[in-house]
Amino acid sequence: MKPGTIPAPPENRLSGWFAALAGAFFGLALLKFGNPAVLEKLVERPTNGWEWIFNGWPVVVGFGLLAGLAGVGIFAARWKTDAPRWLVSLPLVWLGWQFVAATHTVDAELTRATLKHFTACVVCFYLGIFALAPSRHPTLFFAGLLAGLVVVIAVGWQQHFGGLEETRRYFFREIYPQLKSVSPEYLKKMTSNRIFSTLFYPNALAGALLLLLPVALSLIWQKFTALTEAARGLLVGLVGIGALGCLFWSGSKGGWLLMLAMGLVALLRLDLSRKWKLALVTAVLAVGMASFALRYAGYFQKGATSATARGDYWRAAAQTAVANPVFGTGPGTFAIPYKQLKNPESEMARLVHNDYLQQASDSGVLGALAYAAFIVGALWLTYRRLAARKDWLPFAVWLGLLGWSLQGLMEFGLYIPALAWTAFALFGWLLGGGNEFDTSPENR
Repeated sequence: MKPGTIPAPPENRLSGWFAALAGAFFGLALLKFGNPAVLEKLVERPTNGWEWIFNGWPVVVGFGLLAGLAGVGIFAARWKTDAPRWLVSLPLVWLGWQFVAATHTVDAELTRATLKHFTACVVCFYLGIFALAPSRHPTLFFAGLLAGLVVVIAVGWQQHFGGLEETRRYFFREIYPQLKSVSPEYLKKMTSNRIFSTLFYPNALAGALLLLLPVALSLIWQKFTALTEAARGLLVGLVGIGALGCLFWSGSKGGWLLMLAMGLVALLRLDLSRKWKLALVTAVLAVGMASFALRYAGYFQKGATSATARGDYWRAAAQTAVANPVFGTGPGTFAIPYKQLKNPESEMARLVHNDYLQQASDSGVLGALAYAAFIVGALWLTYRRLAARKDWLPFAVWLGLLGWSLQGLMEFGLYIPALAWTAFALFGWLLGGGNEFDTSPENR
């Protein structure tokens, strides 16, 4: 053992099983729990085998699966961590305040659905920090996430090359005439050519790619050492090109810019001279911005309508927070005050498209501060830890979490179980040490 190396704790016999089950659960979540928690009652339970395979599942099924995973995690856990206690406690503080704010809700049904989802997020965080982080089998966990991401990418390509049009024709021919009502968000999604894969809508797909693409590429290159470098390079290229194609066809402008920024951050970490880093950064920035300008020139010529809509959501959320600074209007209830505050020409929205502002609107200043402090604190602490490490996998996890957290300034990833549960678990894994005890040859 090298001087200064932390000795590995005794291996928990359930550790490997938990890592594999957690990977399977979060990989499955990407495919089946991509609808916002506030739309819980609109997701119907599948009635036959084909619907279970191809349709999304009600989030209550996810709660049941997570409860089973937590049952295993309790026995696989090592109830110690070197992370600061204040930071480890913040998710509980945030969740506790959500329950306090719920006593002043303007819509009990929306708040109940949101509280169940937020509770699941916090459970995922503590499973990540106490059960997943101590495991010396991270590849088992991340392989499950990789499998889920690959399916998401494959479905995205299938949608772009004809599947989306076929689904649209079937929807308007067979399903739409039988519906008593349909949400404006869903109807807009079905009439658009932007792909969304297994997620709720295109920007949620972009959120999944931001969160998991760095992890996927690092996992393939760093952990699949049984393959030759050429084979690993081919897999990295296939997954990377597949993901970037989905991001392009999703039409997510913020997602494109954030992915570009994440790529620049990754380039700066390379062990190259300053001259080469500057050249690479300049080239990537030039190509990325040129592609962005060409891709979205028409959007800006039309007046950047989605940006204008978000401005209206944000204005209404800020007004609601100012009017209800202590308790807000209740978790998940932004749609209620927005009906009264929105501009007449603006379309209706259920969520703010800014997780931090929605926290202020729904649960007051304390709720927003607790959530923001956790995100910023976790990113800053783990960044400082990673600065002295050369392992790319923990850095890739941090980079994905950075992208997801920044997208929260313009989207609602916190309210989508597939994204939020996974992000909270990854935050826990990083804060718990990012598998600093992983020294076995097969896991290097």
